[in-house]
Amino acid sequence: MEYKSPKLTVDGAIFKDGKMLFIKRKNEPFKGKWALPGGFVEYGEKVENAIVREINEETGLKTKIRDIVGVYSDPNRDPRGHVITIVYLLEIQDGELKSGDDAIDAKFFDLKDLPELSFDHDIIVKDIIRRID
Repeated sequence: MEYKSPKLTVDGAIFKDGKMLFIKRKNEPFKGKWALPGGFVEYGEKVENAIVREINEETGLKTKIRDIVGVYSDPNRDPRGHVITIVYLLEIQDGELKSGDDAIDAKFFDLKDLPELSFDHDIIVKDIIRRID
């Protein structure tokens, strides 16, 4: 019998001047759609290191973790299969915003004018906004 287990990702919420950072995805699923920056945790990597690495790879920003937002585990949240994400609130430490790695664009959006988001990121963003209010 084959044993299946979910994959693990991390996503980050970053604010600057009251606006929230999103990346435009370079790859499927949701190619060309906006998402929170993040990605897969590598084998042997701590999730706290993975989020800082992923943010840097996708946005050019160096960040530190401020808080954990939550864990999102709906088996249907990702069309690639059962993917669990841990979402962190991060603070910018250094770096210039630029898209890289799996992102074709990176941009801060006003919370009242957010783009259409991929995966379940609309639910996650609502949770984040509730926490910071």
